Amino acid sequence: MPVPVLPLRALWHMGSLHPYEQALTLLLAFGPFVVLGLVIWRRRGEDATEVSREAAREPGADVPVPPGDGPQPEAKADPAP
Repeated sequence: MPVPVLPLRALWHMGSLHPYEQALTLLLAFGPFVVLGLVIWRRRGEDATEVSREAAREPGADVPVPPGDGPQPEAKADPAP
């Protein structure tokens, strides 16, 4: 039994898209992923900043100090002979 194809042909192909339609299609296809990536990137930065601030507030916390900013180790004096 043959399947009627002619009425469904319009759903298969409506012709080529205009340039603004192509841009809109790409925006709708990939835009949410770009926005999600930006949100994750920003939140990770905020979380890292918050963790370092909390660590700096704690007394006796081991916060990494860049070279030259913290106290310098004292040189050991040679014992007297």
